[in-house]
Amino acid sequence: MNSINLFEIGASIAALLIAIIGHEIMHGWVAYKYGDNTAKNMGRLSLNPIVHIDPMGSILVPLMTYFIPMLLGASSGFLFGWAKPVPVNTHTVIRNGGYNAAMQVSLAGIAYNLFLATLFSILLTSMSEPMSSDTTLYIFGYILVLKLVLINVVLAVLNLLPIPSFDGAHFLGYLSLKFKIYKIAELLAKAEPYGMIIIVIILVTPLKEPLLVWPTSALLHLLLN
Repeated sequence: MNSINLFEIGASIAALLIAIIGHEIMHGWVAYKYGDNTAKNMGRLSLNPIVHIDPMGSILVPLMTYFIPMLLGASSGFLFGWAKPVPVNTHTVIRNGGYNAAMQVSLAGIAYNLFLATLFSILLTSMSEPMSSDTTLYIFGYILVLKLVLINVVLAVLNLLPIPSFDGAHFLGYLSLKFKIYKIAELLAKAEPYGMIIIVIILVTPLKEPLLVWPTSALLHLLLN
């Protein structure tokens, strides 16, 4: 394994942790602004990554989704993972800010990912592609910035989908409650236990193309061109 591959693996892990940990912190931070102290009292607004790492979602799943395709002959896998969800007392948020506040909490992580993707895409377009004569620090920095753009875009697109237990579904549920369309909210609530099954189905079937690959490619094209 050459140094470039090691840089790519290290940069991918670092970018994923920055993306998923910040995503969860933002949910808790916006809820805190609406009077919910749950995340703050549990130490989940901390920048310490240890308190946010989920052994399954932050370590095992990313390793499996990245390395298993490589073992099967692909260049690299689709890096996917999540941090430990930040606890939010939705009743407090709704009591203080209504369903609009709950929708803001739902979209806070996506907004964070899109902000990072935009910020680092601007930085990336000002950087030249690394050459063998460049310093190790520059090569790693370029790969890290690239991965921060890619991973944050993927996470934003994925979470925008109205998949049960994901941010898009939470937003749709609160939007339905706001307009008293209770059937949609009830359906999403009942389907929550099946969210991960739906994600797996999307990732391993042709559904991945229209639902994830195409919108991700379109957003990356917009950011990088």
